[in-house]
Amino acid sequence: MAGRLTIIGGGVMGLMTAYHAAPLAESVTVLDRSRVGDPATASFGLTRSVRNDYRDAEYARLAFEARRLWREFERECGRRLLVDCGCLNLVKGTVTPDLASTYAVESYAILEQLQLRREAFSGAQLRERFPQFDADGGWLDVDAGFADLAAVTQALREGLDARGVRVAENTEPRRITRSGGTWTVATDSGPLESDVLVVTAGLGTNDVLGLLPGCPVRFPLRPDRPTQSKYFIPKAGSRAMFTETTMPVFAYLDIGIYGHPVYEGKTPGVKIGFYNPPDVARTPSRIGSVEEFVAECIPGLRDAEVVDVATASGVDTCWYDLVADDEFILGAVPGADGLYTGVGWRGTGYKFAPWVGRVLAQLALQQGTVYDIGRFTPARFAAEGVALWGCQSWTGCGRAPCSAPRATSSSWNDAATSRRARSCPRWSSTFPTRCGSCTGSSCARART
Repeated sequence: MAGRLTIIGGGVMGLMTAYHAAPLAESVTVLDRSRVGDPATASFGLTRSVRNDYRDAEYARLAFEARRLWREFERECGRRLLVDCGCLNLVKGTVTPDLASTYAVESYAILEQLQLRREAFSGAQLRERFPQFDADGGWLDVDAGFADLAAVTQALREGLDARGVRVAENTEPRRITRSGGTWTVATDSGPLESDVLVVTAGLGTNDVLGLLPGCPVRFPLRPDRPTQSKYFIPKAGSRAMFTETTMPVFAYLDIGIYGHPVYEGKTPGVKIGFYNPPDVARTPSRIGSVEEFVAECIPGLRDAEVVDVATASGVDTCWYDLVADDEFILGAVPGADGLYTGVGWRGTGYKFAPWVGRVLAQLALQQGTVYDIGRFTPARFAAEGVALWGCQSWTGCGRAPCSAPRATSSSWNDAATSRRARSCPRWSSTFPTRCGSCTGSSCARART
């Protein structure tokens, strides 16, 4: 066995890490400041999209690998966790006139490049295959759909219990120290010792890092959520057209729209959200609400009853954590032994949960992973002098490094978006949040 592991944060990322770590570790403990399945937290609700259709090939590959791990988890737990109905990206000339540069077309090209299953529909073909939609074309990611979050949560509860993982709910860390290679997390119910520490605390990650005396690392995170999230409840006579057996997950990300079909027996209507996709440049359009999108593209729901998702279900608040450079943060926290983190999932992370869990478990207990995660390294936000951090007895003694000035990461506005900057020929791989010749965000070669 590789030792004792403590995971701070009991959302889906932390629980998946515990699930993958349990067979490798002497013991695994998860601390969560609320409770597993709390509808007020980001990881728990009713449904989340599971798709491969990214405009970035690396994210598409990882999403496909995560899907494989979801299927593996399904076999192990004996439950249906993913609902396969496909994910359809829409385009319509009256909404986004430049159809060739839409998310639908560009993400489809990546599916084609990776030889993932896909279908393309002209307007006429779309009306025949999916008559729910009024659009000029549709591009379908076939191996896609949504996750049943209640089933996932129950499967994780049972799987963790079977693997001997301790989950301490309503438990918040008060102080974290390290001495002689041992981490000690102080809580109201007493101290917890471990050899390795993993932080999957979402938007609370910086608060956790702040409990470590002298730790200079902070990540440029900010919260976001859909500006609208509503259920459109079809009339009884047309309801069958809008269930998961006949309607796919759908999106028009150029204008910030995504939607899920009725999940029969689980959700009351077609869920449609309106948000600011972090990795997509919003195209100006006359669509300013989910109601206007329905009027334009889903005529069969124009007379549907409309209710707010949170009001109707009490869950699905869909909070998520955005990162200044629009990349996941995954790996070792610089300047410390045995400290790892995963955060910054950008509203697209749930589908990656089994992959994130496997990566963090491998890092924590095997000090390496089979996956190339260099792109996501937390070290990209480390300030100068972070290497000085790492006193083996962080007790707040007042001596260096405890007394060293706290370094701060770049502010949200100042950090250049690395995804954009990478398209610049003078982008520096040494300091990936800075373009070598410009601010990145205004670069003539910028891309999203």
